[in-house]
Amino acid sequence: MDNLLEIRDLYAGIEGKEILHGINLTIKPGEVHAVMGPNGAGKSTLSAVLAGRPDYTVTGGSITFAGQDLLAMSPEERSWAGIFLSFQYPIEIPGVSITNFMKAAVNARRKAKGELEMAPAQFLKLLKEKMAFVKMKGEFAKREVNVGFSGGEKKRNEIFQMAMLDPVFSILDETDSGLDVDALKIVADGVNALRSPEKSAIIITHYRHLLELVTPDVVHVLKDGRIIATGGMELADQIENQGFDSING
Repeated sequence: MDNLLEIRDLYAGIEGKEILHGINLTIKPGEVHAVMGPNGAGKSTLSAVLAGRPDYTVTGGSITFAGQDLLAMSPEERSWAGIFLSFQYPIEIPGVSITNFMKAAVNARRKAKGELEMAPAQFLKLLKEKMAFVKMKGEFAKREVNVGFSGGEKKRNEIFQMAMLDPVFSILDETDSGLDVDALKIVADGVNALRSPEKSAIIITHYRHLLELVTPDVVHVLKDGRIIATGGMELADQIENQGFDSING
């Protein structure tokens, strides 16, 4: 497999408004790509389309993931295939504990692969191991998903979910937004721990701070629904020092 993800001439929008105007992007196995852009550039629309949110409409182009037509797959099928989305604003799920939520998610993916459910002892061992990795207190396992969590705790919980599910392709949609230094390092450690020759990620962000800790292979600049520049960390440095207006497509 030469490419894990191929986006070709993608047009998409929401409620009749076109937001993406011909996106082309290729990610190989093992690569981490960063997509930077100002507010309203289309960054979150791109992540929503990749995750399969039904309120977004694709009006042109194609997306291939691991040789499959991604646009023909349901959100659940995308998750089972190994795609993980970390939300900009993680949702609350009252009445569902983190333990039960993760048990259902882990076993749903195993079932999709034709595997048996994870044994309870094995699951609890994995749960404790990954909670320790993201420095989550054990008591969080009993709490309802994101209910009463601070912004930093919600983001930490998402990185915990990512560590539990061990995805092939992770989409981090402004996961660094509003994080303090310690929480930012937790996010970066989670991404770096999952890096391997087979796994890839796309980091969507306004800022270079997370990229300093993760060091992406490629940086793209998205503006007005188009990728106007592609390069390395020098693009992130230029944006930091001169702003997005300094990048010309």
